[in-house]
Amino acid sequence: MVSSLRILPRSLARMVGAGIGAIAFHLLGRLRKTGMRNLEIAFPAMPSAERDGILRSLYRHLGWQMAEFCQMPGYTSEYASTFIRYEGLNNYLDARDKGRGVLVITGHLGAWELSSYFHSLRGFPMAMVIRRLDNPLVDSFVNGIRCLHGNRVVHKDDSARGLLRAMHQGQTVGILMDTNMTPPQGVFVPYFGTLACTGAGLARVALKTNAAVVPGFLLWNDAEKKYVLHFGPEVELVRTGDDELDAIANTARFTAEIERYVREYPDQWLWVHRRWKTRPEGEAKLY
Repeated sequence: MVSSLRILPRSLARMVGAGIGAIAFHLLGRLRKTGMRNLEIAFPAMPSAERDGILRSLYRHLGWQMAEFCQMPGYTSEYASTFIRYEGLNNYLDARDKGRGVLVITGHLGAWELSSYFHSLRGFPMAMVIRRLDNPLVDSFVNGIRCLHGNRVVHKDDSARGLLRAMHQGQTVGILMDTNMTPPQGVFVPYFGTLACTGAGLARVALKTNAAVVPGFLLWNDAEKKYVLHFGPEVELVRTGDDELDAIANTARFTAEIERYVREYPDQWLWVHRRWKTRPEGEAKLY
């Protein structure tokens, strides 16, 4: 499938991806059930039909992202710029030019694989904190594509040292911080009004290194028929002198940034992940 999608025109490849997404929506009942439950948690007043529409659209976007990933090795900066543009690039450049390193808050929203790839094509290579895939051959293949133009990966099992080293060298690192975690790595902060156990590593590194923190998301703009790589203004850190409370407060700020973008583009977030699986002690399970 990968090789066949690579040789298709991009528009046709996206049609194939959308078709695969539609099939997956119908076949993967457990994930569909998780997605609907998450939408109930996030939008309790939303009609069921609207939630169903959001989930169907998500699968189309996931299919598109699969098609883009298969074709990314053939993308040039000039070609990719015909269907991707920046918004707020100055926010990233201002943060980078401070020389203390940049931590990019991001998540499984929009075309997250394409975002760092496009950024590297435009001359801004970065590192990404990722989990090793279970199959070593697939892991090597995927990372080979991610890193074609200067990007590099930092594995989660070495992320603390890798992040500190990158910040001291003034580099940029993107962190997907919208997945369920468990204590002590995760702390409970609000996400759509419900406490979600969230990785606090980004906040701890930012507080320790004084790195700049900016949100960054590559989102499909249907009116333009283009992706837009948004960089938001630098997020000001809370500093009270209490390291643990500051880590929680800043993790909450970063999570609020993710929520803000998800609320604007709800059909582009990965609702099929059990985001609220870990509960505070004594609380009932949500799934």
